[in-house]
Amino acid sequence: MRNLIIIPCYNEANRLKFDVFQEFINTHSNYQICFVNDGSKDETLDQLNAFAKKNTKQVIVHNMPQNGGKATAVQSGMNHVLENYTLDTIGFIDADLATGFDDYKTLVKTLKSEDLKMVFGSRKMEAAGNIERSVFRQFASWLIGAMIKVIIGLPVQDTQCGAKVFTPKTAQYLFNRKFMSRWLFDVEMFIRIKSRYQKDTMNCIKEVAVMNWEEVDGSHITLQDSLKFPKELLEIGYAYNVQPRLSYILKPQIPVIRTNPARQAA
Repeated sequence: MRNLIIIPCYNEANRLKFDVFQEFINTHSNYQICFVNDGSKDETLDQLNAFAKKNTKQVIVHNMPQNGGKATAVQSGMNHVLENYTLDTIGFIDADLATGFDDYKTLVKTLKSEDLKMVFGSRKMEAAGNIERSVFRQFASWLIGAMIKVIIGLPVQDTQCGAKVFTPKTAQYLFNRKFMSRWLFDVEMFIRIKSRYQKDTMNCIKEVAVMNWEEVDGSHITLQDSLKFPKELLEIGYAYNVQPRLSYILKPQIPVIRTNPARQAA
């Protein structure tokens, strides 16, 4: 079984844990890692290329010359590997390994054993283990989470955990077009998968508690970014939920002319 993990990277030269990456690929020959360099301005690309050179069979570097944000980086990496490799599963985690490989492997196992389309980590389920977060992030997470539940209309507790895994066909469907938000693209993924499977959605996806998650210093999400999230969520809700309905209602209805079969025959 071939499993591939996308890891988006932007100015991660001082945070990449190459010893952990090396240990993982040394002991998991059925996994590959695709690092996506998202227009980094530091030594990230050089470090990734050097690491890939030592691990040519299991490490891929996909370079984006211009910074596009996490959504674009993950999407670009997904499309690159889906076009060039035959895979059994594909997913992504964050470069800081806030959610580690052990939890990611649990997601993969759940996806395959339960024949699902998408499995994602959760830091909010009762079974979740060692979760370390600041008070500010806890409050912000609660506020954003409440808005997200309304927008996606699914009983999902944590859409924003940076660990998700998909079947290749599901990933191809979810990432075949651009996302509206640089950081809240996970919300758009849930809306897209709901539009595909409708009432059967919760039978195709599963939320799994992560056992370890640690807030790592150096996050690229600034306070200014966070303050934009409520506005972006409203824009996402409008674009995906409201606008299509308005377009349908306002679309001119073409009258159907029914012909009397008897008169037509005469």
